Amino acid sequence: MTTARIIVLFVLAAVAEIGGAWLIWQAVREDKGWWLAVLGVIALGAYGFVAAFQPDANFGRVLAAYGGVFVAGSLAWGIIVDGFAPTVWDYVGSAVALLGAAIIILAPGASTASSV
Repeated sequence: MTTARIIVLFVLAAVAEIGGAWLIWQAVREDKGWWLAVLGVIALGAYGFVAAFQPDANFGRVLAAYGGVFVAGSLAWGIIVDGFAPTVWDYVGSAVALLGAAIIILAPGASTASSV
């Protein structure tokens, strides 16, 4: 259950952070209305709360591991939402980042003491 919880929370965090940043991008760079920036700020705030529910009690470890999820999630968002065509190196870099995230958060002996 802990691994499933970690994955679900990382996916939710990615949707909130990447979605929030994308909404702000749409408002500022694509001139689609400042109300999108307001929604983006709300989504970015939600990201902070979602990340806080990770079972690992170490902020640095959680955010470092999430960085790998962010890399892969950003590319996936670009593909699905913006029609981005990644290169093979984008995929390789994403895989390396996810491997690093898995090593950090799932390593034997890694702290999983929860404060939430």
